[in-house]
Amino acid sequence: MTVPPASGPGTDPPVGQQVAEPEPDVLTVAPVAGGEVVADSLGEYLRGWWARIKGGDSGVLPILAGLVIIVVIFQSQQSVFLSSGNIVNLLTQAAVFVLLGLAEIFALVLSEIDLSTGYVAGVGAMIIAELLASPNNWPWWGAVVVGLAVTAAIGALQGTLITRLKLPSFIVTLAGLLGWQGVLIWLADVDKAAVGGVVRVSDPVVYNLVNGTMSPVAGWVTLVVVVGLYAAVTLGRSVRRRRHGLTTPPLSITIATIALVAAVGIALVAICNVNRGALVVLQGVPWVVPFVVAVVVAWSWLLAKTRTGRYMYAIGANPEAARRAGINVARVRTFGFLMCSLTAGLAGLVYESRLGSIATDIDGGTLVLYAVAAAVIGGASLFGGRGKPVHALLGGVVIAAVYNGLGLLGVTAAGQDMATALVLLAAVTVDSLVRRRGSTA
Repeated sequence: MTVPPASGPGTDPPVGQQVAEPEPDVLTVAPVAGGEVVADSLGEYLRGWWARIKGGDSGVLPILAGLVIIVVIFQSQQSVFLSSGNIVNLLTQAAVFVLLGLAEIFALVLSEIDLSTGYVAGVGAMIIAELLASPNNWPWWGAVVVGLAVTAAIGALQGTLITRLKLPSFIVTLAGLLGWQGVLIWLADVDKAAVGGVVRVSDPVVYNLVNGTMSPVAGWVTLVVVVGLYAAVTLGRSVRRRRHGLTTPPLSITIATIALVAAVGIALVAICNVNRGALVVLQGVPWVVPFVVAVVVAWSWLLAKTRTGRYMYAIGANPEAARRAGINVARVRTFGFLMCSLTAGLAGLVYESRLGSIATDIDGGTLVLYAVAAAVIGGASLFGGRGKPVHALLGGVVIAAVYNGLGLLGVTAAGQDMATALVLLAAVTVDSLVRRRGSTA
C-alpha cells in the first residue's frame, strides 16, 4: 500500500508508515514486473471481479439489484411508473436527495457526520431568494455566489470547532441544526421580501433550473459532447496506465463501459424528449439533470484524483496513521466539512427552484435524514474511509423511486416514511455484512 506524500511539494513521507487508500477504480488480477498487475484478457478480469465479490467487495451491485427490484414492483403495480412523464418527474424529485447525499458523503468518508445540512441548505436558499427579490434585485449569479459562500463559511466554522477544539461532530452539527434553523427564521423576519415567512423565487434563471428544460436538439448535442469527452478521458487513461504497467481493465471492458454510458444517455435523452404536456408541448431534458451530473463528476474527480481527496479517505480509515504519515489532519477535516455545507447549499438552490419559493417551515431535520439515507443506501460506509459520489447518486434515485412509486399507489406519507426506513435498514445491514465478510476473507 502506497503512502500518500506529505503536504508540501517534493517532501518524502516517513518510511514505513502506511495509511488507507481510496477504493480502487479498477481490478487487479494478473502479475507483471514491479509487483503491479494488469488484466490481459476479459476472462482474467471477470475471474478477478468474481473473486472480489466473493471476498466481500460487492461495490454497487446490491443497490443496483435493489433498484431493479423496486422498478419491477412498482411497474407491475402501476403501469404509469415507467412513463416518460413520471420518469422525468422522478429525476427532478431525486435531485435534492442526490445533492444532500453528496454533501453527507464528505462527512462520512472522514468517519464523521453532519446533522446541520438540512438547515444549512435552507439558509443558503433563503439568502439567494432574498437577494434576488425586490428591493435588492441582485443578478442571479451574484445571489448564488453569495448564498453558496455563506454555506461554505458555515461549514468552515463548524469544521474548525470540531478539529481545533476537539469537539464531537455529532454535537457541533446538532447545535448547527438548531442554530441555523433560528438564523433561517431571523433572515425571514428582517427582510421585507418575506411574506409570512415565504420568499418567492423571482429570477427566471434560478426558477428554470428545475422547472425549465433544454431543447431536444440541445439535449442530443450535450449528450454527444459528454459521451465523447468521457470516451477520450477513459481511453486515454487506460492507454497511459497500461503503458506504465499500472492496473487497468482490458480494452474490451473499457469499450463496453463507454458503450453502456452512451446507451443510458441515449435512453435518458430520448425519454425526456417525449412530449409530456397535455395542453402545451413539454419536452426536453430538465436543466437540473446535467447540473446534478456535473456536480457528481466534479466531486468524484476531487475525491479520487486529488491529493486532498486521497487524504480524506486515509483519515477516515485511520486518522492516527494519516497523522503519522505527515497529513495535516485538522486542515483536511475542516475542508471536508466546508465541502459538506457547500454542497448542501447547492441542494438548497435546487430545492427552492423546484418549489418556486423558500419558507421558514422547511423541514431541515427530515432533510438531513434523507442526506444520510441517500449516502448509506447508495453504498457509503458509516465507518469511514469508503464512499463515492456515485453512491449518493444511486441512493438519491432509490429514495425518490420509493416515494414516487408509493405516491402513485396512493400510499400515505406515513407509509412512505416506513418504507424508506426499511430500505435504509436493509442497506446498512448489507454494508455491515459486506464489511464482516471482507474482514474474514
